[in-house]
Amino acid sequence: MDSPFDLPDVRWTPVSGRLVTARRIVSGAGMLALAVLGAGAAVLLPSAWWFLAAAAWLALLGWQLWLAGRQVRAIGYAEREEDLLVRRGILFRSLSVVPYGRMQYVDVSAGPLERWLGIATVQLHTASASSDATIPGLVPEEASRLRDRLSRRGESRLAGL
Repeated sequence: MDSPFDLPDVRWTPVSGRLVTARRIVSGAGMLALAVLGAGAAVLLPSAWWFLAAAAWLALLGWQLWLAGRQVRAIGYAEREEDLLVRRGILFRSLSVVPYGRMQYVDVSAGPLERWLGIATVQLHTASASSDATIPGLVPEEASRLRDRLSRRGESRLAGL
């Protein structure tokens, strides 16, 4: 049985591995906050249960760090003649097909962590409010190239209407 996510003759472009680092930093910061709360609770309310909580916390942290790498490897995009494909997800997979003629504008953004790691996010805006065509983790040069290329393709498709 063919999967709707496996398209023949499509060459997927992966995102930068720096996105893994960004996601691990964000996950680690959240887990660090939980660790501080847990340590405070362990000091104020001594119990053997805190050792079990610490083991569960370490297992969850390890799982999150491993999962970040898998999630980033699942993200990719492909430029075709008439549309852009964006895929993501491991357990809950998604494939967005954005026709160039439906694009209204293209955003490039980068927060402080992304700028520090040298990555950016490209987001496509279409006439549909439910469109989710976001490509995170691109190096700035690729984000600029993709923004310019998609804008040109979108303008040329709209001019043909």
